[in-house]
Amino acid sequence: MRCYHYASILLAAATLSAQTDARKQTPTVRVYLLAGQSNMEGQAVVDLDHEQHYNGGRGNLEEVLSRKAEGARFAHLRDKSGAWTTRDDVFVWYRKAGKRLKTGPLGIGYAVYEDPHHFGPELQFGHVVGEQSEAPVLLVKTCWGGKSLFRDFRPPSAGGDTGPYYTQMIDEYREALGDIESRFPKLKGHEPELCGFVWFQGWNDMCDAQGREEYAENLELLIRDVRKDLQAPALPVVVGETGNGDHEGFRAAQAAGTKHKDFRGNVTFVPTRSFLRAPKDSPNVSHGHHWFGNAESYLLVGDALARAALALQPRRR
Repeated sequence: MRCYHYASILLAAATLSAQTDARKQTPTVRVYLLAGQSNMEGQAVVDLDHEQHYNGGRGNLEEVLSRKAEGARFAHLRDKSGAWTTRDDVFVWYRKAGKRLKTGPLGIGYAVYEDPHHFGPELQFGHVVGEQSEAPVLLVKTCWGGKSLFRDFRPPSAGGDTGPYYTQMIDEYREALGDIESRFPKLKGHEPELCGFVWFQGWNDMCDAQGREEYAENLELLIRDVRKDLQAPALPVVVGETGNGDHEGFRAAQAAGTKHKDFRGNVTFVPTRSFLRAPKDSPNVSHGHHWFGNAESYLLVGDALARAALALQPRRR
């Protein structure tokens, strides 16, 4: 009897070891779902510098990188020839409004516009997580301008009609994962591993009394419903503050939506108010809702969101 048990133990151990080895041999791609409204779409100006329409280029990416400190900090955005860099280990999937799909290696241009003159938080976010990951990274952007949480992204458990953009966000995430091998040949055979949900939204709710009143509760329900629908009960969640909005009560509501005891250790709120730059030092002097198009602001937001996401990752053996 002892020999039988011993043999069973050996067989079980061998099976477990084989399964573990198989998992180790299957490469993974670390996936982050980036969601929100126009500021997640990307409004940072790269190189437009018309004196009347873009304030002579003040605060665009080229001007930011011309400064000594910022040029050194973000030097990875340009290669030795001065061209904008792309990464061969970080990829982006983004179906912009109007259904045009943008996919490829991380670089300039994954914004809502057709031109290569804008970017969003994904740029620096991707560089930060890419530097810290041995596995390749896929960023799935699901974002649309002018959308509220209380109506457009309304989570199913909030009652009433589920927001159409909540449904579209989940559908597009699933579409992106189904597209991996066809859109990204380098990722063929890689198993997707969802590592974070990043939420950067709030302007429309801030400007609406109902949106402000419901925001904390709706954000909590959004986190719970996304986790349920993506079958990831402990999914790390990062919420970026609407730091370009001058409404302390609303920003407090955003933070409150992340503080439930069930979220301890896997949900975090990222203050961004200090990243706002003056209109006179920015390309779009009248676009406060878009951080005045300031490239440094978007780089700092992406950086902060990425570092917060990495801090929530479980320790790996």
